[in-house]
Amino acid sequence: MERIVLPMIPLRGMTVLPEMVIHFDVSREKSLQAINESMEKGQKIFLTAQKSIEVEEPEIEDVFTVGCVATIKQIIKLPNKISRVLVAGEERAKIEEILDREPFFKVVLQPISDEVGESPLDTEAMRRGLLDIYREYLSKNPKVSKELIIQVEEIGDFAKTIDEIAANVPFSLVEAQNILEENNVVKRYELVSQLLYNEIQIQNIKEEIQNKVRERVDKNQREYLLREQIKLIREELGDDTTLNDADEFQEEAKKLDASEEVKEKLFKEIKRFRSSMNSPAESGVLRTYIETLLEMPWNKIAKEHNDIVYAKQVLDEDHYGLEKVKERILEFLAVRALTDKGNAPILCLVGPPGTGKTSIAKSLSRALKKPYVRISLGGVRDEAEIRGHRKTYVGAMPGRIANGIKSAGVKNPLMLLDEIDKVSNDYKGDTFSALLEVLDSEQNRAFRDHYLEVPLDLSEVLFITTANTLQTIPRPLLDRMEVIEISSYTENEKMHIATEHLIPKQLKRHGFTPKQLTISKNALWKMIRHYTKEAGVRQLERKIGELCRKAAKEMLEKNKKSISVTETNLGKYFGKELYKFQPANEEDEVGIVRGLAWTSVGGDTLQIEVNIMPGSGDISLTGQLGDVMKESARAGISYIRSIGNRMNIPEDFFKTHDVHIHIPEGAVPKDGPSAGITMATAILSAITEKKVRADVAMTGEITLRGRVLPIGGLKEKLLAAKNAGIKTVIIPKDNQVDVSELSQEITRGLEIIPVMTMDEVEKIALYSVRKKDDN
Repeated sequence: MERIVLPMIPLRGMTVLPEMVIHFDVSREKSLQAINESMEKGQKIFLTAQKSIEVEEPEIEDVFTVGCVATIKQIIKLPNKISRVLVAGEERAKIEEILDREPFFKVVLQPISDEVGESPLDTEAMRRGLLDIYREYLSKNPKVSKELIIQVEEIGDFAKTIDEIAANVPFSLVEAQNILEENNVVKRYELVSQLLYNEIQIQNIKEEIQNKVRERVDKNQREYLLREQIKLIREELGDDTTLNDADEFQEEAKKLDASEEVKEKLFKEIKRFRSSMNSPAESGVLRTYIETLLEMPWNKIAKEHNDIVYAKQVLDEDHYGLEKVKERILEFLAVRALTDKGNAPILCLVGPPGTGKTSIAKSLSRALKKPYVRISLGGVRDEAEIRGHRKTYVGAMPGRIANGIKSAGVKNPLMLLDEIDKVSNDYKGDTFSALLEVLDSEQNRAFRDHYLEVPLDLSEVLFITTANTLQTIPRPLLDRMEVIEISSYTENEKMHIATEHLIPKQLKRHGFTPKQLTISKNALWKMIRHYTKEAGVRQLERKIGELCRKAAKEMLEKNKKSISVTETNLGKYFGKELYKFQPANEEDEVGIVRGLAWTSVGGDTLQIEVNIMPGSGDISLTGQLGDVMKESARAGISYIRSIGNRMNIPEDFFKTHDVHIHIPEGAVPKDGPSAGITMATAILSAITEKKVRADVAMTGEITLRGRVLPIGGLKEKLLAAKNAGIKTVIIPKDNQVDVSELSQEITRGLEIIPVMTMDEVEKIALYSVRKKDDN
């Protein structure tokens, strides 16, 4: 037989057989060009199946070598560069050679002829047997046209009869490929017969399963009719509970103190509930919905308690310090006392973990004698958590806000929205937008919960939110809240909190009396300084709890009646000290400056070191510095170069010397804009060889012209300086107003010098001494 050359199309998930008429969609550029080539040269094309449907751009190795030569009958252009092609399979062929791979596959084919090898009587007997199997297959498939058997019976050729039947049965890709590759007619007959017989068996099993399901459904239907008859009999006897419940709901709805809109909705749903006896599922949904509406405190209000003296007493009992927060709360109470109602503010308490944000809300509810509801928003990403689910959904329920009002039992509770900065969004909706409606005083008068379907008045709820940071809260939401920052506790504040709150709480929790376990003041100071490092007091409370556990064990093991913990024996319980403050340098040195930094666990000091070495003008920055810190260092160098003449720095100094800036503790990432003047001072000291005062620390950002810009976290930074034994602290002039707000406990013993330019920093921090090589 002659070899033929044709364009080839790889087919995904299908095999075309001879005598098969089928259409498929083509979107690959290669395949579209192959079709164009085929239409120009006789409409013949070679179709073969991919070995794997996952391959997007198949190569010749990814397709079967045996395929089908077909004639293109019709092409329909579809949108998005897709063509629908109608083909008719004609004969088997095998790929002998690949002529081209681009712009489409062009292959040399060897047609595959059929091998019969049996007598005409044998083939006729096999043909009739195959027709009988095919008739039975068609009888089991009511969706298949019965006229197919007539068409197949009219075909006299045995091989064509097999191919025609195979083309009209939906075999799998592997089965169809096996039929296509089999050129022995008898073996092909056996393969098709076996596959047809398997299909018949599958249909028989399917019918058997369907009959069993039908019988079960009929049984359920019969039970349903019987239940309906029983329900009718109960109704006639007056025993129907649905009607009784409906009457009870009707009476409760009449007594309910709510708006006309709510009552109208209730009466409408109760009417539907009466008529839902025939549908248990609908009856259950309506029952839950009506009960929820009846339990909501629509117009029930908790009595206002505006005793400022009592409120101040409660806040002072529960919290030490936090003067700004307490002051703002007392101001709110004063306004409430002078007015009948007044707008309830939305306070947002922002501060590090463990500083008492959540417990303040609980104390405020006690001061106001209001019900307290806490809603944790950490990790909430579904808008339905706030607005609720529509009651038509399976397992629908009100949102967290409506549930909180319901559990409080009044419409004006104190509601704490905890960790509002940790809310996130996903494809289920924008949670922040839902919170915007809750916290906006103009919108929350008629808050729409999807489950309740009637307006819920939130205007009288006292909302308090907490957050660790404001960075993740959208600006529109932040604009609705009054932000009150809660800063880190000083050591003295921690001492008071531990003495007045934490130690009594832990002693009671661990079964101690104050006489059985005593902790000396010096031991507590040591615990705060050397075994905890945090902005709040959570870790300190854990350490006190750990001390109680160890003391309890020691009392039982050694049969002691009491234990006294002192500064001397504290190490016996806790081991070596975990944290140490880096003390101020004892001697003035060149190129070493103490800076101040703010961290999430309070303030800290950074020792910045600078070395000048002969080189080619390279600047090295080490110590795992962030991008902002690196920019501050470059800005400092630019400033120093600009004042080179005044400082007697040679013009070629930065071309012939390398500058290495290092901040120790390289494993700890460091970033922030407040180390500008510190690095500039250290560089200037190293270049001019002027010593830096060891008792001076500084903080502030620098500009290219040497101006000193303000910074944040001043309280924590001054505490760190004080703990390190620093006597003088240089701060930006613009931060001087912040100093006036700090307590004397922090500023006592510190000389705080505000500066506006680097000239002032140089005069305070650097000694004007002659260079070492001068005599």
